[in-house]
Amino acid sequence: MSGPAVIKLSAWKARALSETSYRATIKVNWLAGHSLDDILLRFHKQQKKNAHKLLVTQSPFPEIPQRLWVYLVRKTGILEPIMWDRCQPFQFETLIKELTQGVFEIDGKGVFKEEFVTCGGVELKEVNFKTMESKVCPGLFIVGETLDIDGVTGGFNFQNAWTTGMLSS
Repeated sequence: MSGPAVIKLSAWKARALSETSYRATIKVNWLAGHSLDDILLRFHKQQKKNAHKLLVTQSPFPEIPQRLWVYLVRKTGILEPIMWDRCQPFQFETLIKELTQGVFEIDGKGVFKEEFVTCGGVELKEVNFKTMESKVCPGLFIVGETLDIDGVTGGFNFQNAWTTGMLSS
């Protein structure tokens, strides 16, 4: 898995993941903004509208990218090729459960070291924020990601580095 949501989750749980050697189970609701009734309604509309089209090619949820839809359908074990009008209620149940309560195992860091979430650093109470000088070791200036400041994606860490760097000069 990748993308902004995974990066944010990794940032929020970086310490906990480190403590478990990056082994954990997560449950994902891909349709958190939808009620069960709404999901069922969309499935039934899709079944009527695209009766003779392949289930795997026609997601009723535009917010789920096509590649993710294909992956989730396959993960449920629904055999391809199956048309929307051939889907049985138990298959819809299985797919709805996967869409709203999908279980994924985290079993370590990436083999190519592509992860880049940082966490930890020097405790903030040990730093004079007017000068960025260490209160514990005078003459040492601590800036950027060496501080225990975690930011959401989107440039926060860059801004932290630039601002604390300026304060230290």
